[in-house]
Amino acid sequence: MKDEYPFPVARIGIIGGGQLGRMMVIAAKRLGCMCVVLDPTPGSPAGEVAGHQIVGDYHDPAKLRELAASCDVTTFDIEDIDSETLLELEREGRRILPSPGLLATVQDKLTQKRLLDDAGIPTAEFVEMPTPDAQAFQEFGYPLVQKARRGGYDGRGVAVMRTAAEFDSHLPVPSLVERFVPAEKELAVLVARGPDGRCETYPVVEMVFRPGENMLDLLLAPAQVDPAIAAAAEALGVRTVEALDGVGIFGVEMFLTADGELLVNEVAPRTHNSGHYTIEACVTDQFEQHLRAIIGLPLGSTRLLSPAAMVNLLGAPGHRGRPLIRGMAAALAMPGVCVHIYGKAATTPYRKMGHVTVLEGDIETARRKAEQVRGLIEITGEDHP
Repeated sequence: MKDEYPFPVARIGIIGGGQLGRMMVIAAKRLGCMCVVLDPTPGSPAGEVAGHQIVGDYHDPAKLRELAASCDVTTFDIEDIDSETLLELEREGRRILPSPGLLATVQDKLTQKRLLDDAGIPTAEFVEMPTPDAQAFQEFGYPLVQKARRGGYDGRGVAVMRTAAEFDSHLPVPSLVERFVPAEKELAVLVARGPDGRCETYPVVEMVFRPGENMLDLLLAPAQVDPAIAAAAEALGVRTVEALDGVGIFGVEMFLTADGELLVNEVAPRTHNSGHYTIEACVTDQFEQHLRAIIGLPLGSTRLLSPAAMVNLLGAPGHRGRPLIRGMAAALAMPGVCVHIYGKAATTPYRKMGHVTVLEGDIETARRKAEQVRGLIEITGEDHP
């Protein structure tokens, strides 16, 4: 194996300049890599740290070509990008990981579900719904979950309907409809896979979502589940990523039913909100692990160093403009509290503005402290009336 690297170790192109890209750039600099970020917003959070940004849309073929031409390998922190141009670039010899073909499959939630189903990965029952129709929904049966085939992210593009009376809340777009799963817990497994097919899994974590916004509210690492369930979830995560033939890191979201059945909900072909805790709580964080995989370096240890709880810091309802962060000093005065602010120039209601990870000797103490911190820190905006 090659073990000599001229500086920079690699030039990495990142499509997407948000918080995931920002944290990836920080990890890349530790490894001696240089990053170029493509994002439509000048001075994006990732571009600010990288120092090199191409200002352009994720669907602009010329800008994607400019990025790929300037880097050894190109990756992404968001799925809503032009996979067709990336496929062309890959055919021309550009290195893009995870592969554009995999991205194209995962971008469409219907093709993603079909691939998983064909591979024998357990998922909720689903049907295609090209045009949402009250009769078709009734025939499928309530309660159900409608998912837009494309563009869904952070709870957007998903509608949960428990009865036919809620049909008016449907999404007027091509969709798939899934059987509603009354999950006992929602779990996630991060799986890293190298070019040689070797996989490393992170500890199974539990996700608690905000009702209404359907956004991750609280994460517990490790998940409080039976060891046999945890082992089965890790194995299912590996099977899922192997079915996709992916290289990089993948967030595999799952439902755990009351009878102990595990069902894969969705797969994110990138670093994931459920893995932010790994920055402080694991030997190798998810961002460095992703970079190791796409550069071709050995995958690192995923060992958990401490139980951890993580909460997202969201923009306060009704607030916009330059962020005002209140309560951070009080939070940082508490032992084991690690605050991350994403460097976004403006806040909007429920926008992800940062996160906090709490390290403790046991998960329940970490949970209580994380919930306390969530009550301390508030991110408002200067434009609030």
